[in-house]
Amino acid sequence: MAEVTIARMGERGDGLAGGRAYPRTLPGEVIDESGRVLKPSPDRVEPFCPVFDICGGCKTQHWAEAPYQAWKTSLLTDALKAKGLEADVKPLIDAHGEGRRRVALHVRQIDSRWRSGFMEAATHTLVPIDTCPILVPRLQDAPQIAAQLGELFGNCDVSVTVADNGLDVAIKAERKMADKAVAQFGTFMQRHGITRVALNGHSFTQSQPPVITMGAVRVGLTVGGFLQATRKGEETLVALVKEQMKKVRHVADLFCGIGPFALRLAEQAQVTALDSDKAAIASLQNTLRNTQGLKPVKAEVLDLFHNPLTAMELADFDLVVLDPPRAGAEAQCNWLAKSKVKRVAYVSCDVQSFVRDAAILAKAGFNLGTVTPVDQFKYSPHLELVAAFRRA
Repeated sequence: MAEVTIARMGERGDGLAGGRAYPRTLPGEVIDESGRVLKPSPDRVEPFCPVFDICGGCKTQHWAEAPYQAWKTSLLTDALKAKGLEADVKPLIDAHGEGRRRVALHVRQIDSRWRSGFMEAATHTLVPIDTCPILVPRLQDAPQIAAQLGELFGNCDVSVTVADNGLDVAIKAERKMADKAVAQFGTFMQRHGITRVALNGHSFTQSQPPVITMGAVRVGLTVGGFLQATRKGEETLVALVKEQMKKVRHVADLFCGIGPFALRLAEQAQVTALDSDKAAIASLQNTLRNTQGLKPVKAEVLDLFHNPLTAMELADFDLVVLDPPRAGAEAQCNWLAKSKVKRVAYVSCDVQSFVRDAAILAKAGFNLGTVTPVDQFKYSPHLELVAAFRRA
């Protein structure tokens, strides 16, 4: 059987050779055509998860820390170079912290037993797990909790989030719970410390609203709403944005969600917070009604993809903070390019959409200064970043 040498690590965390991707291989390794490693890299380490070889979650637990961090940084530097963009790229910040505070699990019946876990890479085959070592300690029982829900809802998908006051559980399922089971559900929630259960996007039952602390403020979580993967990740991104708050009086926080940036930035400046998610804005508005000691904050619903702020509407802001989803903020950046805004803090979870938008701003005269890569999705190819744009 022919031997193949892995040339480099691809953007998705697979070794590349001869135009093919080989999962769980490393640069320089010699493999056979099936992907079996014949000569391992000196950078290969023992994965700490017992199902790493088959699970479709983590991609790089088998790689030593230094080359892993260099590769993850290169995802950013290579993308900037491909767009002809120059920047001061800072060292990668490890923001894994205690682990991820939210997990999405699939629940299926295997050999007459309900199990939960993740899907094997590129398949619909469930890899059942009892615990997951990259989750925060409070979520180590989440796979077992999710599996028990299979008895009530059948095949389903279950997301579990750690709130300050307990677990927030969201279920997607076709089957409705039998009426006789509803009466028993409170005991299940109490046993597992669950504050709310949502079914198919709507609150099903709750003992109390799940809340989470952001800065000095307690915020209500929306059903299935966005939350940064790790607490340390959120705090790191906020700290990097706050570095750009010098002499700022009025900030636009665009794609604001439930307010992780707005609530902290309002400690220093007036904030206008906008997002298309009605539930997130309602949560933020409720938080503001019950919070004292902040500068004025205006939170409103606005679809920034189809109705971005115009140059005239942007005129009052000293700083614009962008934290869009993976699709980026192309429409809004086109208007920023036409505006008189002098400073933009761009928080991104997708390198490719970021460099596209950065090129728009650079062409309009913005100088791309520092860009800091942030690794809160450790052992995966996903990368966060915070970039600082300024123009004279």
